[in-house]
Formats: sequence, structure tokens, C-alpha cells
Amino acid sequence: MKIADIKEVKMYTKKVCPYCVKAKGLLSSKGLEWEEVSMEDPAIRESFMAEYPTVRTVPQIFINGNRVGGFDDLVALGLE
Repeated sequence: MKIADIKEVKMYTKKVCPYCVKAKGLLSSKGLEWEEVSMEDPAIRESFMAEYPTVRTVPQIFINGNRVGGFDDLVALGLE
């Protein structure tokens, strides 16, 4: 995926999350900014789980409104 095509990044995270830290580092190294949404908030967590009932891990990353998945999925995009 080309970095120039990325208009919006949203990342659902938790406080203690090594893969969240890795994802933030990767995005930062590519010069990208993101909106961080804390899954510590029960209302946010319940809303997310209602929409994505099979997803149980963080981070959950969305690019341009499309769910990418977690850190490994972000790496697999091969951001250029």
C-alpha cells in the first residue's frame, strides 16, 4: 500500500499492549499520524465487539475506514 494513498488511520489500543507500541512505531517511522481509541473504555469496547464479534486482540487498525487488522497485518501491507 502506498503511504500517499493513506488519508486516515484509526487504531484501537489498550494501555498494556506491546503490539500497539510496535504499530505506533511503524506508523510513526512512515510519517503517518493516527487517531487512537482506547479499548479501556467499556462503552467503546462493547460497541467494537458488537460490530466485530470475532476480533479479540489489539491493536485493531483501520486505514481509510477499512479494517486492516493487527500489527502483523499492518506489516504485511508493505507500506511504501
